[in-house]
Amino acid sequence: MTDAAKRYLKRHTERLIKDVGYAAACELTGRSKATLGRYFSEADEHADRFIPVDAVAAMEAAASFPHVTAALAELNGGQIAYGSDRRNAVRGEGEVGVNAHVIQLSQRFAILMAEYHQSIDDGVISVNEARRLLEETLELQKVLVEMKLRLEADSRG
Repeated sequence: MTDAAKRYLKRHTERLIKDVGYAAACELTGRSKATLGRYFSEADEHADRFIPVDAVAAMEAAASFPHVTAALAELNGGQIAYGSDRRNAVRGEGEVGVNAHVIQLSQRFAILMAEYHQSIDDGVISVNEARRLLEETLELQKVLVEMKLRLEADSRG
């Protein structure tokens, strides 16, 4: 595994832990805050230390998005279909339609482009700017996945 791939997994591990919250992550995994911090630390002494799959599974069940699973899929050339309205969820009132997804998609894309233009203004994308771009890209991906799930449901009748 390349160093870039390792850093990518560690950043998504951090997102997962922060999504769930440290206290809940500790409770779900049975690990301390310090141990969880080591799983996403990019320090040399923790470079080859990764979160165990059982801890990922426990936290992703409580998270808003399967951050580590999505990262693994992307690193291996795959993708996952996931959304707040999972395939086996009950569909009905209050359900967002395709038009709403198109609006969300265009808004998220506009935000991403604004962040990008702001980031390249000085010709260099800093670490913080790259993180903001990655976060916005993830939000854009979530909207696309939700839209895909809705279109798949609509195509089934």
